[in-house]
Amino acid sequence: MVSDVATRPRAPRAAGRTRHRRSRGVWPRVWHFLSFGAPGVLIYVCFVLVPIAVSFGYSLTNYNPFNPPTRFVGLRNYQLMLQDDAFLTSLRITTILTAIVVIVPNVLGLGIAVLLDRRGWLYNALRGVFFTPMVLSSVVISVIWTRMLQDDGPVNQVLRALGVQDPPGWLSDPDIALYSLATVLCWQMLGFCVVIYLAGLSGVPKELMEAAAIDGAGPVRRFWRVTWPMLAPALTVNTVVLLISAFKIFDHVQVMTQGGPGTGSTATIAFLAIQTAFVDNHQGYASAEAVAMLVVIAALTAVSLAVLRRREIDQ
Repeated sequence: MVSDVATRPRAPRAAGRTRHRRSRGVWPRVWHFLSFGAPGVLIYVCFVLVPIAVSFGYSLTNYNPFNPPTRFVGLRNYQLMLQDDAFLTSLRITTILTAIVVIVPNVLGLGIAVLLDRRGWLYNALRGVFFTPMVLSSVVISVIWTRMLQDDGPVNQVLRALGVQDPPGWLSDPDIALYSLATVLCWQMLGFCVVIYLAGLSGVPKELMEAAAIDGAGPVRRFWRVTWPMLAPALTVNTVVLLISAFKIFDHVQVMTQGGPGTGSTATIAFLAIQTAFVDNHQGYASAEAVAMLVVIAALTAVSLAVLRRREIDQ
């Protein structure tokens, strides 16, 4: 009798208890997602994905609030855009500007970070000085640099005092204005690169540096063989952030040059899209330009991440 009780099967009860525990363990995870993850996802959907979908929808129409009715035109806006000299010029200008802004702050930021990778109050103060432009508004920075780079501004006044009879028109010469604009953007983004590279330098194991020094490697060789490979993640972050920031630049152009001088010598894609939408009132065509800019940024970012992450793995 006892043996019958002892050998009685209990599998169904255990299975039911296991299912109860599993169901009881699922609800806390669902509640955690609803309480913590769902608000962020909802905000992202409402303020990022939905506007992108609406812009794409507008890009397939001839929407103009002052010239109804709105008609569906399909891909006609994109076809016209590829034949538009203004758009192709803005694409070339944006590409040049992006190349400068990606390369210059990365190179200078790395050099300054290596110099500031020391202990002491002076080096901490210099880090704050280099990072200050990042916390300032782009409009404020643009206004300050516009006053400095005017034909009768402080920069040209100093050059005249040094004996330069005909100083360049930093913002009035079509051949120089784009590079002046790129210089201002590089100056603002330099502090960000310095901070990211300093964070990467702090993660370089000192044991590796000491081992390389014992093996007879000099400072330059230690940098290229030890430090530089360890900075691969920092290079990835800086490159992607600079690429996105430069390709969608608008506020600097609006404040400093208004797309000029001349006919669109500094008009980026973002500036052209804003002008098309709110000055020319062609929202459908402007939406197509904005979607094209989004596609180009996404493609460049994906390619950059793939190449730089492969470099991280190889290192």
